[in-house]
Order: sequence, then C-alpha cells, then structure tokens
Amino acid sequence: MKLAVNYSTQSAVLLKQSRIQLDYFKCPDWPFLILEAQQHAPVAVHFNLTVGHGRLHKTNWDQVKRLKEETNTPYVSLHLEASLKDFPSYHPDNLTKNQAQKVKETILRDIDTALQIFPPEEIIIENVPYRGIYGKVLKTVVEPETISDVLERTSTGLLLDISHARISANYLGIPERVYINQLPTQRIKEMHFTGLHPFNGWLQDHLDVTPGDWPVFDWALQQIKLKNWSMPWLLAYEVGGVGEKFSWRSDGQALARDIGILYGKLNPDTD
Repeated sequence: MKLAVNYSTQSAVLLKQSRIQLDYFKCPDWPFLILEAQQHAPVAVHFNLTVGHGRLHKTNWDQVKRLKEETNTPYVSLHLEASLKDFPSYHPDNLTKNQAQKVKETILRDIDTALQIFPPEEIIIENVPYRGIYGKVLKTVVEPETISDVLERTSTGLLLDISHARISANYLGIPERVYINQLPTQRIKEMHFTGLHPFNGWLQDHLDVTPGDWPVFDWALQQIKLKNWSMPWLLAYEVGGVGEKFSWRSDGQALARDIGILYGKLNPDTD
C-alpha cells in the first residue's frame, strides 16, 4: 500500500528537507496545482466529482481523462452524496421508502454516466460523513446497505474514508468498527485517514491525528493483513492543503509527526 499526503506548501518543504517520506502527493483535480506538486513528487489525483445530485453529465470528462492519464492515477473517485440542496423537501434522517428509492436511482444514473467513460474497475465510490439533522447529507447515502447495493450493481470499488465512516457511525449511533465492517470492505481500492477533533460543536476531520485516532487505524491495517478486507493501492493522509479551507490545518510539526508514523506503519520492515 502506497502513502499519499495532501499537497501543501508545508508538506512540500518537509519533503525537500527530507523530514518526511511519501510515495505521492494527493491533489484535487486542479491542473495548476498538479503541475506544482509534480515538481516535488508523483501525484495521485482526487477528483471532485459527486454522484447523487443528478448533474454528473455536466462534467468535463476530457479533462478528467487527461489528468488521470497524465498522472497515471488508476481510479476516478466519486463521492456518494445526496443532500438537502438536491432534495429540499426531504428530511435528512427520515426518508420514506419511495424517497430513498428516488435517491438511489439518481445515484445509479450518475454512476452510469461515469461508466460511459470509464470501465467499472477504474471507478471508486467514496463514503461521505453524515451528521444527522445537524448536517445536509441524507441518511440513506451512508447506510451500509445502500453503499453495498450501489457498488454491487455497478461493479465499482470502495474508497473507504475512515474518518468519514467514524463521523457517520457517531451520528447513526453505531459503534464505529461495527459500522465500518458493515461496508463492502472486500471492494476497498483506496483508503483515506485523518484525525477527528471536536470543533465548533462538530466532529471535524482533516485534522492531525490524536492518540485516540490511532487504534482504529491500526485495527484497519489488521483487517487488511488478515485479508478480511481487500488491500488498497493507496492510503491518503488528508491533512493540510491549499486555499482558505485547508491551509490553516497545515501545521508542519504535526504533519511531520503523523506522516512519519504512517510511513512506518505501512513500511514496518524499513529503518
């Protein structure tokens, strides 16, 4: 399993100073940022595409194909997300059977759009965080049976975001390891991991790892080692970045600490 780290000015400096080791910089599908990051390390692109809103047909697929090919990124990632913005008359945690079916049909139509461009073995579906009535994501898209059914019917893979799953489990009232094991873990192709912090009344991800976060990560590695889960090609540490949303989370000292620990866990036989 390779290690990718969110590209940021701080992570680039750490790499140049040989204070961290990584295999890839993870970048959003921004051509200018990809070119910048490639000056330092190979790039894995994380595509900002969503299924569940019914608008995936408006995607610039030529650019997606070009970025995928130019960086040799093996998968096109799609976020499995339907929200109140897309279905304003729905209650986020109390959909009727017909409403849940309509959401699923929208998801499948969007995925079918992507399948017209890429084969299913090159598409991965990412689970998103659910925060109950305090958020905007509809509960049905994080229910394990929905995720499993969608992946089974489309023959696509799973991008397991561990932190997203932990947030969803918290608001669903399910122990996080029980919830994660209900997901189609034999379809995992990629994983993401960050720390979780209480922040402005929320459980917030994309932050540095705390001592309480490591046990679930170690458990995930054990599930892969035992072959209870499939082996991902990549683990992405999604802390830090560029722009107002992520730059304030790019603390060099925390990045160096966490990336060092992660690289060691993924490469236990290296010094």
